[in-house]
Amino acid sequence: MSTERLIAVNDLSIHITEQGSGPLVILLHGFPETSHSWRHHIGPLADAGHHVVAPDLRGAGGTVGPEAIDQYTILHLVGDVVGLIHALGEEEAVLVGHDWGAIIAWHVALMRPDVVRGVAALSVAPPRRPPAPPMTLAEKRFGRGFYQIYFQEPGVADAELDSNPEDALLGFFGKKSTAVSAEKLVPVVPPGGGILDALDTNGHPDWMSKEDFDAVVAAYARSGFTGGLNWYRNLDRNWELTAPWQDAKITPPSFYVTAGRDVSRMIAPPGFLEQLPEVLTDLRGVLDLDGCGHWIQQERPAEVQEALLAFIAGL
Repeated sequence: MSTERLIAVNDLSIHITEQGSGPLVILLHGFPETSHSWRHHIGPLADAGHHVVAPDLRGAGGTVGPEAIDQYTILHLVGDVVGLIHALGEEEAVLVGHDWGAIIAWHVALMRPDVVRGVAALSVAPPRRPPAPPMTLAEKRFGRGFYQIYFQEPGVADAELDSNPEDALLGFFGKKSTAVSAEKLVPVVPPGGGILDALDTNGHPDWMSKEDFDAVVAAYARSGFTGGLNWYRNLDRNWELTAPWQDAKITPPSFYVTAGRDVSRMIAPPGFLEQLPEVLTDLRGVLDLDGCGHWIQQERPAEVQEALLAFIAGL
């Protein structure tokens, strides 16, 4: 049975869910999620002989973050993971991340390979630092209404999402995330509108129970969405901060899970899967889930669980 507690890391009290004993495995969630997104995997990984820890990331769920936007850079998020490993009395861990958690896991492996026994990431491919700031490139591709650009103005998306967390999460999760095209999956805010105008809030996600959905709604009703939005508000700052890692390789053993109907896959450049070894020097495998949407570990838990157990066992 998993337990919950707060653990002091980098002037934060990070809320964690944990179970089991043995080598440390840390599960990193995305946006708009919490550690609850790993509910299908904590127990089986613990039963396989691991100390499994799923934190709520800085500013999400039960982890209260600082007010200043510039305290949510990738360096802070990486520092939280490194600090958590050490606060748990360990020198290294296997990292598993989805969405923003994947971004963080890749960057920990890039910046601090000494603390990473292995890294597995779902949805978001390993980082390739682009030639220009990300929001500049996003505007050229998707226009000013692209959701990540809409997120940049402090207080705007926050107020909209906080006013109706249930509709916000219905819209982000989608009734059936495998049913629409990439054009429909990428939220583009209409002129004069808000993010909820770009999302379909009709219908409950078919891969999540009502009880689990209500738990996520309750978490964001308490915390608000600002913490996660601040991760996006640092995307251009992160581009500046990561200049020293331009063209650097990720050297720890790695595993990647992608999905055919995930928007991250559908808007990726052609041939990105074949190019993974150019960034990942010890790529142990790729799991490609045909027909699966963005919320991979919740939509297809059995296949993800089998793959993660095999990857970790082989380290």
